[in-house]
Amino acid sequence: MHRSAWPLAALALALCGCNQDAPVASAPPPPPQAAADFSNLPPGAACTDKINRYQFVLSTDHQTGNVNDSVFTAIEHELTEAAAACSAGHDQEALDLVRASEDRHGYHV
Repeated sequence: MHRSAWPLAALALALCGCNQDAPVASAPPPPPQAAADFSNLPPGAACTDKINRYQFVLSTDHQTGNVNDSVFTAIEHELTEAAAACSAGHDQEALDLVRASEDRHGYHV
């Protein structure tokens, strides 16, 4: 090898290491979503019992990975609407909203 080729060869070898992908740091997984708070529902109402039961099963399934985040969020939103009706004393409307959510998601509790 010619003497002037040595610096080029050394440079080429040094640059070979630059083609490797650098490790990519990964962000920690997001914290699990908290379940909605339905503590203001009227005690003893049929809609209170139904909402609390549905929400408990949903939260448990979400925590174990049996319900994905988007479905969990959608059902929580629907349960919040039902809870508002229940809190306003509209028991049947709340039960109908829960039943519609169960039918929509195939999630009967």
